[in-house]
Amino acid sequence: MKQQRAPQEFDEKVIKIGRVSKKTKGGNHVSFTALVVVGDRKSRVGVALGKASDVMHAIQKGVKKAKKHLITVPLHGTTLPHELMIKFGAAKVVLKPAPVGTGVIAGGSVRSVLELAGLKDVVAKSLGTSNRLSNVNATFRALEKMASVVAVKRALGQMPSAKEKQK
Repeated sequence: MKQQRAPQEFDEKVIKIGRVSKKTKGGNHVSFTALVVVGDRKSRVGVALGKASDVMHAIQKGVKKAKKHLITVPLHGTTLPHELMIKFGAAKVVLKPAPVGTGVIAGGSVRSVLELAGLKDVVAKSLGTSNRLSNVNATFRALEKMASVVAVKRALGQMPSAKEKQK
C-alpha cells in the first residue's frame, strides 16, 4: 500500500545554490546558500536566501523564511494591473501586462517568481545584470511596490476591488 502525501499549500523552487568558502586558522570553512522562491500560484509569493553548512538545511531555511515573508500580488485577471520598472542594485527589471494567451515571457529567475505568483500573461525584461539573486530581488520588490500602489488606488476609489469586479 502506497502512502499518499498531503497536497502542499505552496510550490517551492530553488533558483540558485551557492558554495561559500572561508579561510580560517584551522583550514577552510565551507557553507552553502540557497535562493528559494515559494508561491501558491494564486497571487501569494515569497523569496528568501537560506544559509547553512549543508545544502538541504540551506533549502529548508530558505523555504521557512520565504513563507514568513509572503506578499499578495495584485492580479488583473491573469496579468498585472500596470507596467512597472524597478532598479535593485545593478539589476533593472521591466514588467508589463500582456493580453490573454501570451504566457509568461521572461528570463529564468524572473520567470520563476512570476509563475509562482500566479501570473499567466506577462512580459518581463531584465536589464543590467545577469545575477540571479539581484534579478529575483528586483522582481520581488517590483511586485511588492505594485501591491502597495494598487492598495492606495483602491483606498482612493480609483481602482475597483476584487469583490466589486465580481458584482
